[in-house]
Order: sequence, then C-alpha cells, then structure tokens
Amino acid sequence: MGRVGLAWYGSVSLWRMVILSFGVRQLRAVCVGVVAVLVLAGCGGRPEGVLAPVALTAQGTSLVDIGVATTRLRSDKPGVIFSGERGSQLDFANIVVSIPPEQVRKVGEVQWPKKLPGNPATDFVTVKAEDMTLAQAKTWFNKRIVRTPGRQALVFIHGFNNQFDDAVYRFAQIVHDSHSDVVPVLFTWPSRGSLLAYGYDRESTNYSRDALEKLLSSLAADPNVGEISILAHSMGNWVTIEALRQMAIRNGRIAPKIKNVMLASPDVDVDVFRSQMADIGPKRPNFTLFVSQDDRALAASRRIWGNVERLGQINPTLEPYKSQLAAENVTVIDLTDLKTADKLNHGKFAESPQVVQAIGLRLAQGQTITDSRIGLGDRIIAASAGAAATVGTAAGLVVAAPVAIVDPNTRKNFDQNVEAFGDQVSDSAAATGDAIKSTTDVGQ
Repeated sequence: MGRVGLAWYGSVSLWRMVILSFGVRQLRAVCVGVVAVLVLAGCGGRPEGVLAPVALTAQGTSLVDIGVATTRLRSDKPGVIFSGERGSQLDFANIVVSIPPEQVRKVGEVQWPKKLPGNPATDFVTVKAEDMTLAQAKTWFNKRIVRTPGRQALVFIHGFNNQFDDAVYRFAQIVHDSHSDVVPVLFTWPSRGSLLAYGYDRESTNYSRDALEKLLSSLAADPNVGEISILAHSMGNWVTIEALRQMAIRNGRIAPKIKNVMLASPDVDVDVFRSQMADIGPKRPNFTLFVSQDDRALAASRRIWGNVERLGQINPTLEPYKSQLAAENVTVIDLTDLKTADKLNHGKFAESPQVVQAIGLRLAQGQTITDSRIGLGDRIIAASAGAAATVGTAAGLVVAAPVAIVDPNTRKNFDQNVEAFGDQVSDSAAATGDAIKSTTDVGQ
C-alpha cells in the first residue's frame, strides 16, 4: 500500500484492512485500551515555539542559564531552534529560562505557557536564546565554572520522546528546584517527540554517542573544572553508558573528574549493562541507579526488546541482580513504593549523592522528570504491553488511528509516522520489484 492509501486513516479501505488484519477480539482490546488511556490522560496541549525570547519581566522570577550541546538539526521554525532530526555536527546554544515566583508554582513541575507569549509571572519563558560556536561555548562555560563553588558541572541527558523545548525546560526546572550550585550543560540528542518514533530515537542515541564522549572529554580536560556529575534519564542512559564505555576503552578509564553518574529509569538491557560495566572497568565514577518495578514505559520497552528485563525495572533484592550490582559497587534506589502523578511510573526519582540529592527529594514527592508531547494515541501503545511490540509498524499506526481523529497531539504524531511508514513501504516495494526484475533477468 502506498503513502496516499495509508495517509487517509479515516478511509473505508483502511478500516477494512484493520478488521481483516486484527479481527474482532483485537479491535475490542484496542477499544479497551482507548478507554483506559482516556481515564489516564487529558487532552491538553501547548503551543509550539515557546523558546522564542520574551521581553516581559515579573517580580520574584528566577533565571537559569543553560549551555546546550546537541546533535539535533537546526529548525527554521520560530521559537523551536532545534528539530528532532539529526544534524551533521555537534552544535551549541545558550538559553536562559525564566521560572515564575515560588508562590505560584509547584516544585518539580514545569509551568508551560498556554499561549504565546508566555507570562513570566505564571509561566516558564525564555528570555535569551542564542547560537554559539565552539569557541563561544567554551568562553560561556569557563566564565561560569570559575565562579561556581567546587567548580562543578552537571551534564543532563534526556530520555526518549523529548522535543528540544521539553529537554530545556525540564532541565531548567531540575537545576532550579534542586538548588544545585553547578554549571548546567544540556546534551540533547535527536528525538522526534513521539512514542511511535521509538526506533528512530533509539538509533539517534547511537548516532550521538561519539559526540557525547567528545563533550565529556572536553569538559574533563578543562583545567577550570573541578568535578563533573552526569544525570541521565530513560533512553538517555543508553547514549550515556555507551559514551563512557568508549571513553574507558579509548583512555583506559573514565576521566577522573567525572565523579557521579546517575541513571534514572534506564531503558537498557540488563545483560548489555553488565557487559558495558565490564568494559568500563573498575576505575569508574560512583554509579547510582534508580529503579521502579511498576514502570509501565519500561514494561513496554521490554516487550519490544525480546522480553529481556530493562535495567530500570528490575527488583534489586532478587538474584542475580543483587549480587551483580553489589559486585559492581552500584548504589541502587528502589522507588517502586513511591506514588507520583506520572501514570506511566517512568519519571519517579529520589535522593542521590552530590548534585541530585535535593532533586530526588523533590521529585520523590510526586513529580515527574519527563514532560513530552504525548498524545492519547501514543499513550495507548505505552499502556498496553502487547500493543507496544507493534511500535513503528502498521499495527502500531492502526492502534493510534481512532484517537488521532479527535486528539490534536496524537494526530500530529500520527501523521508524521504515517508518512514515514509510507516511505518505508514504498522503498521496500521498490526494492522488492528490483530484486524480482534482477532475478528474472538472470533467469533469462
């Protein structure tokens, strides 16, 4: 089926395909999933372009000055800055975020503007957003690190399903609410901000691991730096551990200035993690692992990856994990009993050494570390482990289709993934046709 046939998901032909492919029982399960997700999530959205600087000010606001290093492609859309596509090189920016007064906000949450321009008295807004060259980025960093007690830097690597503004505002909130006296550096890799783009996001982490290694090595080599801490979330743990593994193999160990590595809800295969730690070797930073056995996002990921446990969802009191983590000297914080506002239980967080100690105390009270544009159709896939195995396939698109009609967030994500899937099908069909023709030619 070509792109046009797939793109019009309301057509009779598509629903005939649904019935023939899935049957009544499967459709009933999809409907149940729709109802469950409607209960779990609202239909709210937020405007695009929130990173466009505003000139308005308000009393009692706080500013967070963030350095950005990214492998994302620049966007030509106002207030977006970087897209979810892959850039050809490591790029840099400086973004200053204004956070509303404490009395009008809840600690641990991002107050997104409902319309543009945002109101700094009640919303997170951007007051500065400038491109930086590598030289300018080094100047920005060094001016701040020499004024920071302990000369500490915090590098944050976001997770799956984060658009650029998601990562910027969430990191600003973490730095502000934790009262961390550090120089904040955001490393953001290309994510399309949709659950249906799981495969693309995963490959984007592989695409970005060399760049992250170079960034960390550069920070560690800076004579002005005293200490580096790393905070990674979800799929961001994969690119983080891979970058550290490469550094250890290349140099014989991880740079000594990297003191703490905090792995929050890591979407990493437990067997692969054990192998990565062996490659990193004994001379390593303090590793802290945050797990939660009720993490529904990681339950879905486990199904996608062959039903092998994800590191962020293990029970650390059971063998072989208990002995293995003890042997690796990994500190484990089990958050399973914590109840938060995150319906997927994927953003729970808690106390950790050094920089994230205060962050954990706040997020453990019911806050989430993710704040992506998840549409209801996207949530259906996350809510059903069985359906999650179909992410990125025609089945996954069919699951999302009913809600895409009424929910704008889902519709936007759905349209993008339908187009991508249509291209995939067209390319596959063309390749098959070429192969058949080649075989025929040989036979003749």
